[in-house]
Amino acid sequence: MVDIFDPNVDKEVKIELNQNALNRGDEINLNAKDPTLKSLQIGVGWDLNAFDTDPLDLDISCFMLNRQGKTRVNEDFIFYNNFEGTDKAVLHDGDNRTGAADGDDESMTVILNNIHFDIVQVMFVLSIYKGEEKGQSLSKVRNGYFRLVNRDTNIEIARYDLEKDVDERKETAMLVGVLNREGPKWHFVALGECVDGGLRTIAEGYDIIVSTS
Repeated sequence: MVDIFDPNVDKEVKIELNQNALNRGDEINLNAKDPTLKSLQIGVGWDLNAFDTDPLDLDISCFMLNRQGKTRVNEDFIFYNNFEGTDKAVLHDGDNRTGAADGDDESMTVILNNIHFDIVQVMFVLSIYKGEEKGQSLSKVRNGYFRLVNRDTNIEIARYDLEKDVDERKETAMLVGVLNREGPKWHFVALGECVDGGLRTIAEGYDIIVSTS
């Protein structure tokens, strides 16, 4: 492994190791970055806080949106209670309730060719399960990241480190990033937009009817 903090490391190597990094507001043309891209693995990771008696349950979810910025059917909302999206375009790989693992703690698969033509955005959300009830907020997320990987080659395309964008935030959910359809190509924008009201509020804004029971 190369130590990028070693002053003797070639500068070109340092640049190469950091070329996937995104900041809030950055946009990347995924197909230009990787012309072989057919399917994505979306990975999210975070670290446990050793002093927390009730660890964060951070969840990844996404909404498949039409030109009106709305979901069409309930299956366009993929989350811990619905692992399979419309046309199997998005597949949730399971719910990790503690973050106690190496590598990605939660992930999704996005098969780009399976996304119906009238879907123009795929919005990704991070939220804390029962965060408001437990008095937890995004500020408690340690070393959080969101990354996009070519699922067929296992090569990382982009990584958005969340630490500075959740610091001191009181909200329990974030619009972390969005896939935008641009003709036959897909772009990704790192949003980092924290939202009051948690996942429920976001879902209702996209025309998902949330049960109160």
